[in-house]
Amino acid sequence: MFIDEVEITVEAGKGGDGCLSFRREKYVPRGGPDGGDGGDGGSVILVAQEGVDSLTALAHRNQWRAESGERGGGNNRSGASAEDLLLPVPPGTMVFDAQHGHLLKDLSAAGEQVVAARGGRGGKGNTRFKTATNRAPRQTTPGEPGEVRAVRLELKLIADVGLLGKPNAGKSTLLSRLSRARPEIAPYPFTTKHPNLGRVQIDADRSFLMADIPGLIEGAHAGAGLGLDFLRHLQRSGILIHLVEPAPTDGTDPLENYRAIRNEVEQYDAVLTSVGQVANLPGTRQVGNLPHGRPLAQRQEIVAVTKADLPGADEVRAKLAETLGREVLLFSAVTGQGLNQLLAAVAAALHEPPAW
Repeated sequence: MFIDEVEITVEAGKGGDGCLSFRREKYVPRGGPDGGDGGDGGSVILVAQEGVDSLTALAHRNQWRAESGERGGGNNRSGASAEDLLLPVPPGTMVFDAQHGHLLKDLSAAGEQVVAARGGRGGKGNTRFKTATNRAPRQTTPGEPGEVRAVRLELKLIADVGLLGKPNAGKSTLLSRLSRARPEIAPYPFTTKHPNLGRVQIDADRSFLMADIPGLIEGAHAGAGLGLDFLRHLQRSGILIHLVEPAPTDGTDPLENYRAIRNEVEQYDAVLTSVGQVANLPGTRQVGNLPHGRPLAQRQEIVAVTKADLPGADEVRAKLAETLGREVLLFSAVTGQGLNQLLAAVAAALHEPPAW
């Protein structure tokens, strides 16, 4: 099961209490204080880890708690500090404070980490309070409590290329043909329920990551269909491949379908730059942080007509190219026609600097 958004509570460990103790040893009168310090509590740390591609592992528990430090002991023995609790998350995970809505850290690369809740410091034993005038102190301090914080994790897949288009446009078929990814494929719309990632090999030395998101429909930017939940996965894609089906099963016009999806992308950009709109949309929450990088509508776009083996596909391509005033590719993921030209276009576009 793919989960790309989860809210959890993290609780760091409490610091161990300082010890109240006096030295008791034969032939050593007035041995003095020997109470040790308590150990520090463990922190809860979120770590972006390569190979983790979903937040599913964190979704089955609402609360994650680190261990507490041990209390100090006599003979000036310090309590053991607790180990930090490391929670692996996918690269591309954004960590928000759920209560205040601000961004704590954007874990955009493997190895990056953020302390979500800091462990409490250990308390001081009575040895710490010994002075020339206070030779038998009975003061100690308790360990500090660990931080408790509700955090919201939002995953934005990191891909070089993102696939865009209406339901049943052939995005999943293309991904499965070019990579080892095996998304669900069927001859009806909305077979893709969650994003899929696949690595596409250009040649022996070059490859790129491709992301396939569920198909979009009109009103996706306002919560219709699955678009609002998954459009954000395109925000870290520098290149967009817009797939257009030449003969939609619902009888719609391919050119109008292209325009409708472009309009949804533009409207989604407007939503992201307007805090008020975000707050008023159904199913969304104001996070107080806007995405980095160029708007989706301004990303480099490769337009391609799919299912070249269908009658009239070339005519649709020619009409699109004439209307848009630029090259439109034609390919078939089933027969392989035009796939080399598509890969060549992506390879050329990858030389451009990333757009996010």
